[in-house]
Amino acid sequence: MLKWQYYHPAFSYESLIPNYMALSAWTGHRRFAYDLIRNLKPGLAVELGTHWGISFYSFCQAAVDTGSGTRCIAVDTWLGDDHAGRYSEEVFATVNAIVNAFYRSTATLLRTTFAGALPFIADNSAGVIHIDGYHTYEAAKDDYMSWLPKLAANGVVLLHDIAVRDNGFGVHRLWDELKVYPHLEFDHCFGLGVVCPKGCPPQLAAAIANADELKRRYAAAGV
Repeated sequence: MLKWQYYHPAFSYESLIPNYMALSAWTGHRRFAYDLIRNLKPGLAVELGTHWGISFYSFCQAAVDTGSGTRCIAVDTWLGDDHAGRYSEEVFATVNAIVNAFYRSTATLLRTTFAGALPFIADNSAGVIHIDGYHTYEAAKDDYMSWLPKLAANGVVLLHDIAVRDNGFGVHRLWDELKVYPHLEFDHCFGLGVVCPKGCPPQLAAAIANADELKRRYAAAGV
């Protein structure tokens, strides 16, 4: 069985977003996201809901560093919603500037709704899909079901905010339904669910087999 490799990345975008820690609830998972792409080397990683881009840059940085040819696609209207709040145009302008500065070789920004992006992605093509949109149960499940046909065999789905149970958040309910599949569950930074509904890649299977150690290492890594 292949082993899970831990890396020690330098994130290029930090030079343009010095206050990135204050901008994103995703910061504590960025090292795992980086390692996920480095270990799996998917042909395509799709993110649904990007905001300031901290998670997306982690995917992109790994793709650039490993030279795997992974394409990273971010889907967002960059308008916001009732959970994330409404975005100023500065948010998209910042994300676009960072992608152009550091990740042009791997990144594509699709400024549209999640449903609007579906025709651009082939079925069974995405090795990683990160879902971080509107966080009601109904919205999260609709996103998951709509995008599941796009997931490749042995593909991985990430769900953020699985530990949040107030303010109308219902991702935890969807997560409880998905834990019948091979999965990892991180409790820190509002919770991150990692699930393999179409088979589990061997590298991630190795990580799941050592889940307690893995969770400790990434929680301790913090940012």
